[in-house]
Amino acid sequence: MRRTILTISILSFLVTFCNGQVADKIKIEKVYLEEGDSTKNYYVLLSPPRLPWKGYIALVPGFGETAEAVLTQTELPEKLALNGILTVIPTFQDGVLSFGVDSLSQRTFTTMLKDVRSKHTLSDQRFYVGGFSIGGSCAIKYAENSIEKPSAVFAIDPPLDFERFYNSAKRDIRLSRAGNANPENLYMIDRLEKETGGTPATHLSGYYQLSPYSYSDTTQNAIKKLIHVPIRIYAEPDINWWIKERGADLTGINVTECSAMINELNRLGNATATLITTQDRGFRKPHNVRHPHSWSIVDDDELIKWLLQQE
Repeated sequence: MRRTILTISILSFLVTFCNGQVADKIKIEKVYLEEGDSTKNYYVLLSPPRLPWKGYIALVPGFGETAEAVLTQTELPEKLALNGILTVIPTFQDGVLSFGVDSLSQRTFTTMLKDVRSKHTLSDQRFYVGGFSIGGSCAIKYAENSIEKPSAVFAIDPPLDFERFYNSAKRDIRLSRAGNANPENLYMIDRLEKETGGTPATHLSGYYQLSPYSYSDTTQNAIKKLIHVPIRIYAEPDINWWIKERGADLTGINVTECSAMINELNRLGNATATLITTQDRGFRKPHNVRHPHSWSIVDDDELIKWLLQQE
């Protein structure tokens, strides 16, 4: 397997930060794990402009989202690099349709991180993982199963309990007018059945295995692996927006299991597990369209400060 490195177009992706007379340029590269494969199995790397680095982070996009799209939706990757954190934005084996929490995606994630570590001196560096939507689910799943735990983990409005997700999607279809069901729900139901081998009624263990957190799994096996890991989950539960704009309610949005997971971690002894709820921050670029499920709900500077405080 050959690996190639491609520097992304300077005109499109070179980030310049000006502070008085000082200009710091971030080097941005696209690294392919397989030559000639331009749609999957690659990562975008943002290198800090100055040494020494303060750590490195894997920042996982949402479902259907390219690394380039992440750079248009949020300034977080650039700010991380400017604060001395080497930033990796991965695209897994199914391209932008990778599910993130499935075993193949997790193995690909591990391979990419090994590739990054082999090319850079990172053995003594702090390591973080984070992501948006299902990318956040992926980050938490990785933190649960990795042998060497990250210094900190964060997730932005992630779906965590795929039993709940499946049942919510089924309910939404039932409540929809005939022939007017949300295509995303139809896709997700089919995808979940393929990933788990069936429905929650027939293959509940598959949903427990896939989910970073399961409300009905009283063993708490997945989240017990995070008792000593600092973790943040961000959510903007604007329920009136969801009812009006999407016909959804609290049973169909991610904050339900996000709050449940943080509550259980607190009760298991993880005092660093925190749910951060926001209000009126969610907007999608470039047209600043209102949407509470967005990268923008995060205060980037405050998040970076928190990351750098973790050992």
